[in-house]
Amino acid sequence: MVFVLKLGVSRQSIEQFVGKIEAQGFKTFLSTGTEHTVVCLIGNTSTIDLNLVVETNEIVEYGKRVTEPYKAVGRTVHPEDTVINVGGARIGSGMFQVISGPCSVESEEQIVMVAKAVKNSGATMLRGGAFKPRTSPYAFVGLHEEGLKLLLIAKKETGLPIVTEIMNQTQLPLFEDVDVIQVGARNMQNFDLLREVGRCHKPILLKRGFANTIEELLMSAEYIMAEGNSQIILCERGIRTFETATRNTLDISAIPLLKHKSHLPVIVDPSHAAGIRALITPLARAAVAVGADGLMIETHNDPANALCDGAQSLNLEQFDELMKDLKGRITYENKQMGIDQ
Repeated sequence: MVFVLKLGVSRQSIEQFVGKIEAQGFKTFLSTGTEHTVVCLIGNTSTIDLNLVVETNEIVEYGKRVTEPYKAVGRTVHPEDTVINVGGARIGSGMFQVISGPCSVESEEQIVMVAKAVKNSGATMLRGGAFKPRTSPYAFVGLHEEGLKLLLIAKKETGLPIVTEIMNQTQLPLFEDVDVIQVGARNMQNFDLLREVGRCHKPILLKRGFANTIEELLMSAEYIMAEGNSQIILCERGIRTFETATRNTLDISAIPLLKHKSHLPVIVDPSHAAGIRALITPLARAAVAVGADGLMIETHNDPANALCDGAQSLNLEQFDELMKDLKGRITYENKQMGIDQ
């Protein structure tokens, strides 16, 4: 249920209205747009008499029930695009960003070398796994706390904000200096973890699970936002289908559909979608063409000897070529949409 407030309502009046609603046991989400302020009620609103609320609160223009199961992440509540600021890099509503780095942090020399190279090529955020969820318990699972320290060294050397994956809620204190916390595909429906990252004040990169629907992805984002954190970046990274020629199947239609249904920025991870180095560039082009807000690209200084996912990683020269290719395409797409960047 949402209530659209009248123009020119004072902050004090809004707080009083919200306080009255929350006193009934509901959580609220406030969306302030250029024209109207919208108050969204989160919870079982079947007991609320919508017309009575409108009639007895002079600051309310009108109210309506939200039919989608996701409330706060939907465009009904928040019609304008959300733009998220990560260390000065703004993502969403035409602000396109590229996140790049190795699948796993392997050494200080490696992560600093890659960070400097991808920044020089135009990446605006550094990715790198410190904790790695692996199918096999015998595979390299990351350097853990040491990996986080090395990421911070690379951040100090380059100024790039860092993006890295959390495995469970007990690790949250370790992520104090991380700029963007990634919730990976395997944890997309780890609801305890979603609630915990929802209580922190950091941007969250939420990846779609490889067997999950778009509605399930949005409901997972709703878990985060229901706890008060609206800084969510959605990531399409491919889903599992009957096709075996690629690691996953990139659901390219998910990008415009997500942007139609939600105000949150949407990025694409073509590396995990394809699992094949040669497909990363064409899939990245496709992501730009359908309106993605950014890309996450795996880049390694020596993919042939990478400890994790070398086959789907670009080398430094290939990433540089990709960025040169994308710059012209991103500029063109933004002009087509009337966006200055």
